[in-house]
Amino acid sequence: MTERTADPRAVEFDRDAETAGGTRVTRRQLLCTAGAAGTIGLAGCAGRQYRSPPDCSPVAAAAESAGEYTPLPADDGISMFRRGLRRYGYYPEETVPAAVRVDWSVPTNEIGHTAAKSTPRPTPDGETILVASDTGRIDAYTPTGEQRWGIETGASRSLGFHGTPAIVDETAYIGGYDGDCYAIDVDTGDVRWRTGAREFGGAIAIGSSPAYVDGNLYLLAEYKNPDSGALWELDAETGTPTWSDDRLWGMPHPSPAIDCETGRLVTGSNDGVVYCWEFPSLEFAWSFQAGGEGGPDGKSKADGRFNLGAQIKGTIPTYDGAAFVGSWDGRFYRLDLADGTEEWSFETGRVIMSNPAIDPEEGVVYVGSDDHFVYALDAETGDELWSTNVNGRVIGSITATAESILVGSYDGHLYALDRATGERRWRVQNRGHVTSGAIPRGDRIYYAERGVFSNYYDDEEETVLEETGHAYCLVPDD
Repeated sequence: MTERTADPRAVEFDRDAETAGGTRVTRRQLLCTAGAAGTIGLAGCAGRQYRSPPDCSPVAAAAESAGEYTPLPADDGISMFRRGLRRYGYYPEETVPAAVRVDWSVPTNEIGHTAAKSTPRPTPDGETILVASDTGRIDAYTPTGEQRWGIETGASRSLGFHGTPAIVDETAYIGGYDGDCYAIDVDTGDVRWRTGAREFGGAIAIGSSPAYVDGNLYLLAEYKNPDSGALWELDAETGTPTWSDDRLWGMPHPSPAIDCETGRLVTGSNDGVVYCWEFPSLEFAWSFQAGGEGGPDGKSKADGRFNLGAQIKGTIPTYDGAAFVGSWDGRFYRLDLADGTEEWSFETGRVIMSNPAIDPEEGVVYVGSDDHFVYALDAETGDELWSTNVNGRVIGSITATAESILVGSYDGHLYALDRATGERRWRVQNRGHVTSGAIPRGDRIYYAERGVFSNYYDDEEETVLEETGHAYCLVPDD
């Protein structure tokens, strides 16, 4: 167990300043100057006069009455990345068929950026599937593959979309690698509002998938010079930023998880730090530094403000009063949500960047690693229950269903594993690396892959797109 200081923030804030010409310059001051913050700006740059804290009590009450297994909001008018605020990736009512075939596929991804790809997201009624691409396109399809509409966005000029939309009633919310956040009419594809990068204090990208609570959106934005990030709250009706906190170092990719029962919002960043706020007050609660004693010893970034080596890329689910965190230091952690204390860690020895799934009924967490294995761990103790080799890196989202675990691999397959034993039930051959989540809905499974590239890791040769990646729909193979 890692020893923590009484107030880890005090340590961090000592590092957040540097001396320049005899004057201490804070990180917030640097970002305010460089970003020319917009309507509300970054925390510390402007006030929070427009903020009205959301009512989290209905979500907490629903959890108490329905039991811990409830994904929340359980697709009741809302469809969200990892299926809810606590980011379980859990579909207990869905049964994966014994055999499957590809019913349809459509081209979607063409950019070599290695971040996990956006997960195709069904609307709450299941009648429309939204596919966001790293080309900056968003397309809407019926469950049988007919296109309803398709749009190009400002993200087409950057790395497109890697986050997954949150769909509330008839509006989809998604951030792009242009630093903008979009609200899109699900029926027509019209853009209802677009909050620009300038209004996020000069953000260069939004790779995280929004969380939605009581009319508010929560997402992370990324910044450059110095490499840093901020947590933002937006009014979902207008897109107006209402609050932000820019204490994150490194350019953060995870999607914030919100646990209304414990009153916590948690996320991680490339500095290897887990950050936690009280919710809904958004008072900062605690931080935890991954990377072992003394923190990571990788390449120094942002003029020494943090080191690489323990990056936290995956979204952090919350369960049983704890946060479950994978790090590039090769460890998977359970942290106490109350104060950030490390309760246990499990070592794979290789980078962990997948989004874990949690079966809250059985108390099991499933996580993938760069060591090519998927692990089932006892959520309370960290003991290994089983492990399965999927023949390639696992960097995307793991999905838990009634009987199976769905996981994509760098070997170009989507796997279905037995949830109890890890035994392979089937696998489907695809074109590129499967790095999105796989979403079961009715008798169909939706997921996406990267494009196929040559010379991608060769600095002396030009990277060439050999084949566009696809989004897929699988159906039972009777």
